[in-house]
Amino acid sequence: MPGHDEVDRIVDSWLRERPDLDFAPLQVLSRVARLAKHLDRARRTAFSRSELQSWEFDVLSALRRAGSPYELSPKALLQQTLVSSGTMTNRINGLVERGLVTRHTDPHDGRGILVGMTPAGLTRVDAAITRLVDAEAELLGTLTTSEQDRLSNLLRKLSLNFD
Repeated sequence: MPGHDEVDRIVDSWLRERPDLDFAPLQVLSRVARLAKHLDRARRTAFSRSELQSWEFDVLSALRRAGSPYELSPKALLQQTLVSSGTMTNRINGLVERGLVTRHTDPHDGRGILVGMTPAGLTRVDAAITRLVDAEAELLGTLTTSEQDRLSNLLRKLSLNFD
């Protein structure tokens, strides 16, 4: 077993004070919460180095994953980013102001609007995802590929209850 971490120390203290409780959930989820803080910090750094905020990356990455010509309707962006329509409108407006996306009429539906990524948006999101993948690989660097696969499968199994 690897060395003790802060969660071990916390759980050991609780076990001493409350031996009547099963602290197994804390063993797992406290570590997930602590790792999430490190991941958040790594993501913020990767995005800021590409001059993006997290919310900007969310929208631009949805457009990038859509493939060329990197366009989606605001409704599709809502579904992928899980924010309210008012929030999405503000986000699109902010990205338009920064020259990272454009807004234009859908040629297949004159009433519809499409949000399209500009070349500047494409450059930024591609740089950000490269930095993000590198940062996340570094966070997982102490695990073998096999261990990463097992962990990924376990986390997927757990997350299926919530997605």
